[in-house]
Amino acid sequence: MAGSAARRLTVRDRLPEMPLMNAAIPLWITHPACSRHEMGTGHPESIARLHAIQDRMNASGLLPMFRTVTAPLAPREALVRVHEARLVDGILAIQPTQGLVRIDPDTAMNAHSAEAAQAAAGAVILGIDEALAGKTRFAFCAVRPPGHHAERRRAMGFCLFNSVAVGAAHALASGLKRVAVLDFDVHYGNGTSDIFRDDPRVLVCNTYQDPYYPGWVSDPANRHIVDAPLSAGDGSDEFRAAVEVRWASAIAAFKPELILVSAGFDAHGDDPLAGLNLTFSDYAWIGERIRGWADEYSSGRVVASLEGGYDLFALARSVEAFVRACY
Repeated sequence: MAGSAARRLTVRDRLPEMPLMNAAIPLWITHPACSRHEMGTGHPESIARLHAIQDRMNASGLLPMFRTVTAPLAPREALVRVHEARLVDGILAIQPTQGLVRIDPDTAMNAHSAEAAQAAAGAVILGIDEALAGKTRFAFCAVRPPGHHAERRRAMGFCLFNSVAVGAAHALASGLKRVAVLDFDVHYGNGTSDIFRDDPRVLVCNTYQDPYYPGWVSDPANRHIVDAPLSAGDGSDEFRAAVEVRWASAIAAFKPELILVSAGFDAHGDDPLAGLNLTFSDYAWIGERIRGWADEYSSGRVVASLEGGYDLFALARSVEAFVRACY
């Protein structure tokens, strides 16, 4: 697979050579339960995703430069800040001794799924705590299940708990007044927008393919929910223009004290679940932009958590490009 994928690379798609920045040691946060959560044979959101990322990060020489830590499990009180207690308790209670329990047509749980979802949220909390303590400038949460589709009242779209939303609420509870969530997954982060639609302390910026799953439409009058829709077939030029036109001015006006990233890589041109045409260079570019905003407004603090990305080669190389730029 690697050989055929390598032949697909264009000049623009080659990874840029960029020096790593001298700063506090970055964090790579994960948890064993994230490797045990499964939703059925052939499901695109599989453990192979984490394996591909880990292998590429090791091969590139980047992972040894990170401090790898095990995520704690997010406590119930952190989860109920953003989800109804009934949803949280229902998810935590689903621990089948065998087989799967289906949440929706796309989402299922096995015996380890609840723990994995708690760990994914706990990873973001840990990254934030370390950043606020000045122990790191950048944390990447290599976790699954993803989270940005999980709304206040329902789990959906491969997602159980909204890990980044849990982190944003935790940051606010820790004393911050302004937190930005930047989401470049190909699917709209409906859960995050649902949770923070009435909370102007959180700026939510999305790029996404429209129309496409989950078909969310935000209120255009809501100035702290910033949508930058893209059309099927759009690529680098359209993506970068959308970020510069829609995101940049909102971020500059908001001046976030912390940047959280819902880091989905399924807008890459080789991803099988969507129709955008981003390249590795685009993920390096957005990483550079996020690093610049963080340095200007957020004391350099960035915490990113894995969302989508389902072509294993494209996913692994895209993560590498983003991490290398955002380090």
